[in-house]
Amino acid sequence: MNISIIGTGHVGLVTGACFAEVGNQVICVDNDEKKIATLKKGKMPIYEPHLEELVKKNVDEERLFFSTLIEEGVSKSSVIFIAVGTPPKENGEADLSSVEKVCSQIARNMKNYKLVVEKSTVPVQTGQWIKRLFNLHDSHRDFDIASNPEFLREGSAIHDFLNPDRIVIGVENEKAANILKELYSPIIKRSFDSSLKSSLVNHIPLLITDLQSAELIKHASNSFLAAKISFINAVADICERVGADVEKVAQGMGYDPRIGPAFLKAGVGFGGFCFPKDLQAFIQIAGKFNYDFCLLKEVEKINKDRPRRLVEKIKEALWVLKDKTIGILGLAFKPDTDDMRFAPSIEVINLLQKEKAKLKVYDPVAMDKAKMILEDVEYGKDPYQVADASNALVIVTEWNEFRDLDLAKIKGLLANPIIVDGRNIFDPVKMKKLGFIYKAMGR
Repeated sequence: MNISIIGTGHVGLVTGACFAEVGNQVICVDNDEKKIATLKKGKMPIYEPHLEELVKKNVDEERLFFSTLIEEGVSKSSVIFIAVGTPPKENGEADLSSVEKVCSQIARNMKNYKLVVEKSTVPVQTGQWIKRLFNLHDSHRDFDIASNPEFLREGSAIHDFLNPDRIVIGVENEKAANILKELYSPIIKRSFDSSLKSSLVNHIPLLITDLQSAELIKHASNSFLAAKISFINAVADICERVGADVEKVAQGMGYDPRIGPAFLKAGVGFGGFCFPKDLQAFIQIAGKFNYDFCLLKEVEKINKDRPRRLVEKIKEALWVLKDKTIGILGLAFKPDTDDMRFAPSIEVINLLQKEKAKLKVYDPVAMDKAKMILEDVEYGKDPYQVADASNALVIVTEWNEFRDLDLAKIKGLLANPIIVDGRNIFDPVKMKKLGFIYKAMGR
């Protein structure tokens, strides 16, 4: 099938590469000339495991192309995915200006039937607005609007696309449903592991529903997962007050199949572009329809307080932070990505700088992105350089590299044997035996 992807951010680029991998002709379009030039050279504008390999393979096999021209994408495809950004406005509402601009360009350039698919995370009823926009340009054009929300986790996005836990399609008629069923049929029939080799898979749920339900599914899903994280972080605060261990509490909860262990990891809170943005957007969507989603407001409040809680623990260990050197391990909002958007590290660093602390920082892949955001910090070449002569070491992102640290070496390098662990990656008993002052979250 000939398809185009408008927008080459994380979702658009992964979607394009994966659809090409299963045999489609794909053209990825973006108005960022520098980004497209970079992609044409085989370089990735983002870090995502296996993405560079997958893009190169499908470019070489002439299934994946890049362009800055929407008209080229429209003319060469029958299915058009909109994957542009929908950043939050100041009030938390999603900014749909890029979606509107792209849809107007698609409408002006299409000459025959097109299926236009929302891949961007958009508020409910956006599909109806897009439909009206197309009709304003020409009420006689032959088109359909569909919603196909993405459920990709940064760091495992390729695996998630090719091995989905579900595929959701929102349509208004059988024609649109059949096109998307055909497009996804290779993925439904087959699965691909992280080494990109194929293997059989069984029973990937395919949910076909109306546009509004599909649009709501993404916001509802991310908001529910955010609620699980804030819930366990609230429990962590109670654990500290009563002498319990949140890791054991979460383990006991997770054995219940109605709850499950996923997203019950206490720490410094969630970040990234999806959860904070979608949570704010869902609160605004509910308010627009006269529902005060106070539950989600509290979820957001708890999460925003987590960086402050971590800094309080650093204060408990060091007392006065002014002129103290503090090492920060982990800048990206989660492991296996270089994404710094809404990363908890940013707020942690801001709070420490307000206390006049000196900061040394390190992240395995996010340093370049961090340098565009953070000021007045020293960048280390590895965790050991960051630890050297620091008064405390703070874990903010749970990279596996940090789990495997030579802790005896770290202890010898630190000016004070203090580790404040915002992700609970170490065993408190072991850390005490090694001679560390070890502070974790909810333990």
